[in-house]
Amino acid sequence: MRGDDRRPDAMFSYVSPEERIPQDHPLRTIRVMVDAVLRELSPEFSKIYSDVGRPSIAPEKLLRALLLQVLYSIRSERLLMEQLEYNLLFRWFVGLPMDERVWNATVFTKNRERLLTGDIDQVFFAQVLVQARERGFLSDEHFTVDGTLVEAWAGQKSFQRRKGPKRPPDDPGNPTVDFKGERRRNETHESTTDPEARLYRKSFGTESKLCYAGHILMDNRHGLAVDACVSEATGTAERETALAMVAGIAGDRRVTVGADKGYDVRSFIEALRKRNITPHVAAKREGYSALDGRTTRHRGYVLSQRARKRVEEIFGWMKTVGLMRKTRHRGADRVGWMFTFTTAVYNLVRMKNLAMETG
Repeated sequence: MRGDDRRPDAMFSYVSPEERIPQDHPLRTIRVMVDAVLRELSPEFSKIYSDVGRPSIAPEKLLRALLLQVLYSIRSERLLMEQLEYNLLFRWFVGLPMDERVWNATVFTKNRERLLTGDIDQVFFAQVLVQARERGFLSDEHFTVDGTLVEAWAGQKSFQRRKGPKRPPDDPGNPTVDFKGERRRNETHESTTDPEARLYRKSFGTESKLCYAGHILMDNRHGLAVDACVSEATGTAERETALAMVAGIAGDRRVTVGADKGYDVRSFIEALRKRNITPHVAAKREGYSALDGRTTRHRGYVLSQRARKRVEEIFGWMKTVGLMRKTRHRGADRVGWMFTFTTAVYNLVRMKNLAMETG
């Protein structure tokens, strides 16, 4: 018998969103972990919100919405609000009832500023690590450190001299800028769009870009990030930031830290050994390396060299899925906030996969 194609509007629905989401959906596992983290963050939220005035968007819902934006590579808040309007899965995850209106994109952005100006990213990241440690996913013995470039939200045309006469642009929307033959340096130039971004290239043969340097310290057991931050993009930023990161893991027992050849510098190797850390850094060719046989002859060194490549998986996920190839924020503080938060989201996805593998 042929079915009826008519679509009468029903006044009520007796099926809740909870029943419509499949029990084996990946977001269910992540939702449980996120809710546990947000419960621990409740005292921190109370510190940054006033006891009087009109109620704002609940910070828990803000963070869940930001987490969805990272997970599903939604490039703007306006598109995120559009998805929340009709996507039942998104409404369920954020905690929006079906008959509740979705926030205006501008209102959402202004409410988000309160979280961006606080240290919620660090607390959120730390609470995710607490769960990872309780589940036995961290070793606290073998680590890897690495860095990557995060392209700034600024174009080459905005990189101009700090001092000197400036002519009005011929086209305010897309001005003509001729910097051919001009030597542009961070000491004399800065971006008018994002003054904290630096012109830098990581290797020869590649173009220079306005960018930041992102850094991650990874635990080798299951490839979870245990620290993340953003700094200025300089030739020594990776090694300087790495020493600051490993300072928090050095203890009475010896640990290992792996890295690529860019960290094979005598000053960095000696600094690690002074902190009772074995440098499992990829060695340069003979005669140019700061390492010797007392480190490279051990089997543990070979295992660290295999495990350290997992950090590239973190960077790859953050850039292709987490929208960190080119940041949508300006200023080191905001870029660093999103970098740390995106790293925490990666940890949640990784922990969900590990929980499925271990049963």
